[in-house]
Amino acid sequence: MKNFRAFVAAGLIAVFLLVTGRAQNVSAANVLVPLNQKVLFLGDSITYAGQYAADIETYFLLRDPASRVQFINAALPSETVSGLSEPGHAGGKFPRPDLKERLDRVLQRVKPGLVFVCYGMNDGIYQPFDGQRFQAFKDGMIRVHEKIAATGAKVVHITPPVYDGVTGKNEFYNGVLDRYSQWLLDQRQAAGWSVIDVHGPMTAFLAEQRKTNANFFFAKDGVHPDDLGHWIMARQILLGLGAAEVAAWPDPAAFTASHPHGAAILQLVRQRQEMLRDTTLTLTGYKRPGLPAGIPQAEADKKSAEIEHQIEAYRP
Repeated sequence: MKNFRAFVAAGLIAVFLLVTGRAQNVSAANVLVPLNQKVLFLGDSITYAGQYAADIETYFLLRDPASRVQFINAALPSETVSGLSEPGHAGGKFPRPDLKERLDRVLQRVKPGLVFVCYGMNDGIYQPFDGQRFQAFKDGMIRVHEKIAATGAKVVHITPPVYDGVTGKNEFYNGVLDRYSQWLLDQRQAAGWSVIDVHGPMTAFLAEQRKTNANFFFAKDGVHPDDLGHWIMARQILLGLGAAEVAAWPDPAAFTASHPHGAAILQLVRQRQEMLRDTTLTLTGYKRPGLPAGIPQAEADKKSAEIEHQIEAYRP
């Protein structure tokens, strides 16, 4: 609790400290979330699944009873920032969507104060490293960063999660993501970006677990992590934001056990984030078939308020 109180300052609900020179996440800027502003998550299917985003929101709810920061997940499965798509993607049903096509609409509707951006997994197209694909990723990420920054919002980049070459189809692909992640990390010094590394810690955690359990995995398909994988992501992000206490929680159960009603609150947060995600995606539009339609904004606001009342009953 006392570690979290370092985040709270006059006029602020949360102060995210990204401190230059931190061993795990070097950054060039402090990131502030003023009262009543929104936090937006952008990413592909891993972020769309939402567990790590819900873990992060739940952490702040558990640690600050006065928190009113709204977290919006607007990630889109299959999406890239590079604009690339492999032949026959999704059985030839549709090409990968490009964040560029919808970013303006999402920013205009959500009006976030802080945006987490997590791409890269799809941008290498699950192929061996290629300089042109790499350049398309870099160009796309720069474009996204500049577009968000131009609105006045703070941007925090998240390196792509680990790709498991044992359970996935391509043993080489995590090496491609190593290079994509390193470029992002280099932008902390080269461009002053705020970047938090989940790729390196997830890769190291996976390797360490396999020393004693050869069958250990985060993702059955090599890509989409389970709840533990999402917690490792959330923990690294929270550590990068200065929440040192989360280092003591090795898994989701330890995290939720840190509060008498942690598990119940996390479930409610997940429910609300999924509902608001679907509504936001439907209202802003996207080029990808097969996703559930969201309910109207007025109905979503009403249900969100009902969930908030349930959460309030559990909070200290």
